Amino acid sequence: MGSVSILNDLKKKDGFMKLNNKLFCLVFSLIALSNLSFAQTAADNSKVNERDGSVAELTADQQKINTKDTQITAQIRKDIMAEKNFSTYAQNIKIITMNGKVTLKGPVRTKAEQNSILKFARTVAGASNVVNEIAITPEKTN
Repeated sequence: MGSVSILNDLKKKDGFMKLNNKLFCLVFSLIALSNLSFAQTAADNSKVNERDGSVAELTADQQKINTKDTQITAQIRKDIMAEKNFSTYAQNIKIITMNGKVTLKGPVRTKAEQNSILKFARTVAGASNVVNEIAITPEKTN
């Protein structure tokens, strides 16, 4: 009777292991497929990145670390992030402040986003201290 009980236990364990292997394969396949779909998304800002790679172009890493410029940049970023209806593009706009002069660069989805960001920057830094290099890049429809 003992050997029959052990044999039944082994069969149950074997079935459990097969189920675990099947679940593992299913989860692994789903992860692989989801990564594949992300890999197919093409970047749409390559030309902007090439432009910003130019020595003549102002980039965020050129901003000096001084209290006034940092405070200006931080306040503009705070205002932008508080706007919950902005696209990810608008939320990620580049803000470069040097000696009180703010340069805004990057794409946004709409003219309304551009206008709001310019308003935030002009309120914080003054209208004459804001350089607009924002590009409007509408969302592509399939």
